Amino acid sequence: MKHTIHSLAKLVLGLSVLTVLSTYVAAQETPLGKQPQTKNSLEKPVFLRIDREGKEPRALQVAIARYEILAGPNQGATVDLVGAVHVGTKQYYSDLNQRFRSYDAVLYELVADPEVNKPSQRAEGGFNPIGGLQKGMKGALELSFQLDEVDYNPKNFVHADMSPTEFGEDMKKRNDGFLGMFARMMGAGFATQSTKKGQEQQAELLAAMLSKDPIKMRRAMAEQFETMEGQMAGLADKDGKSTLLTERNRKAFQVLESELKAGKKKVAIFYGAAHLPDMHERLMRDFQAKPTENNWIDAWPLR
Repeated sequence: MKHTIHSLAKLVLGLSVLTVLSTYVAAQETPLGKQPQTKNSLEKPVFLRIDREGKEPRALQVAIARYEILAGPNQGATVDLVGAVHVGTKQYYSDLNQRFRSYDAVLYELVADPEVNKPSQRAEGGFNPIGGLQKGMKGALELSFQLDEVDYNPKNFVHADMSPTEFGEDMKKRNDGFLGMFARMMGAGFATQSTKKGQEQQAELLAAMLSKDPIKMRRAMAEQFETMEGQMAGLADKDGKSTLLTERNRKAFQVLESELKAGKKKVAIFYGAAHLPDMHERLMRDFQAKPTENNWIDAWPLR
């Protein structure tokens, strides 16, 4: 049993990092509501959470956090950090598609050559282990896959990520690789799982997987996703940077600066939720922006 639990723990870590790694390849349906922000929540924002009614989990939610640029040449422009999870309900993605129409530009993530195709036009076929994991997760949780549901064709969609060449060159410069990043992340994850709460989550996930009940599995995975920030910290090198997170964010913000200089006043950055804490810091530090509101949208129903 102990061996089985540790094997499942490794699987969970792989599925958690999948929400970030999926960009490398190439809700309960309720109205979006404004959530009050406290001083502390603005200082350390949360971009992914489980919404509960009492102690009962209701939905896994991701944030749409708005920032206003208060000074400088782009004063008055707004930037929304739109959190993404890469599997979700069809309604979640339909809601996003509708919201994206209101922006001057939607900056999206995908490690790919933007001149070749957009995600919705990507070539199918061939073996892709990350794609296989995503399809397995989609089936087990009875959810839909982001790249199948989000419409990337509108003219306001702007690629804001590294090309495969840039990605590879940055990893080479850091003398890094996926095995090294996974090892660091696994270490951070096992440190989390050594706690009493982590052990309880492992047991809950084991029971959910044995039950093959998609709602129980969603609840167990949602609990893992809530602790993702600590696990993602394991990706960073000794300088606190990583190709997968901070350096791709740096590229996205180069595109953001270009779009703002071109006169765009309402911009969305559509990236995996694990990227957003670093993006929050960049907006505050480099763009003289302040958070003004934080809205929540349901991605997974949990009951």
